[in-house]
Formats: sequence, C-alpha cells, structure tokens
Amino acid sequence: MELEAILDVMGCKTRRDIINLLTDEPRFVSEISKELDVGQKAIIEHLRAMEELGLLSSSFQKIERGRPRKYYDISQDIQIQIFIGPGAIKMNVVGQEFSDLHTIAGKIRMGETEVVKELENLIQRYDDGKKYAEQLLAEVRIHKKTQSQESKDQ
Repeated sequence: MELEAILDVMGCKTRRDIINLLTDEPRFVSEISKELDVGQKAIIEHLRAMEELGLLSSSFQKIERGRPRKYYDISQDIQIQIFIGPGAIKMNVVGQEFSDLHTIAGKIRMGETEVVKELENLIQRYDDGKKYAEQLLAEVRIHKKTQSQESKDQ
C-alpha cells in the first residue's frame, strides 16, 4: 500500500467520515449514505477507491428478504508515521505485514466461516518467514563476530 495514496484518501473528509463509521461495524452503501447525508453514487465511488487501495474490504451477506447486501469493512489496521524536521520529511506505513490476517479477520466478522484453510496457509507463511528471519539474524551475527575477530587479529 503506497503512502501517497493513503494520504490522498485521508485528505478527503467524506472518506475519513466513511472510515470513522466503519470502525464501529461493517455497513452497506445506503446505511453510509443516510448516515453521512451524501448521495449513494458518491459513496460508491469513495468506497471503490478505498477498496482498490486496500483500506476497505467488502463481502456479501444474506438477508431474510431480497438479494444479499454488499457490506464494507476496514480491511486492516494501518498506522502512519510522519516525521517532519529541519531538512527532512519521513513517512512510513506500519503494520502492512499482517494485512492478510486482517483481511481474514474481516471475513470472520462478516460471518464467513470457510476460512480455516486460509488461516492454516497464513500460519505456515508466517512460520516460514520467522524461520527465514532467524536464519538471516544468525548470518548477521556470524558475520559481525568474524569481522570483530579479524579486527582483533590485525
């Protein structure tokens, strides 16, 4: 997820209002439109843009009568760090490493229960990633130890 795109989204008050509504619970277009007093076409465009960016996810939920409704939910936790100082501006998005997990959590909140295989695959990926990170850490430590030893020998 690109930081510039996130900042563009967050620069729009209507989009911030939509995100704020969705922090409470998933909602469908007409609920959001009514709550914010904004036309449904505009809401749909805002939702589409945020979903394409990955800030929101959607899923259909069956209702008693009529066709299923498309509900929108926040797809993942995002933390943005911005540092502004003399001669420097640094921006960073924190927490993207767990975006798949947050997507699955959203599915579960929407009532989907067929996520066991997705969770098992995700756990395996995280385990593989942890093993790889531990291997890299061991390599760095060996390299540092070798450099330290070479410095002492000189």
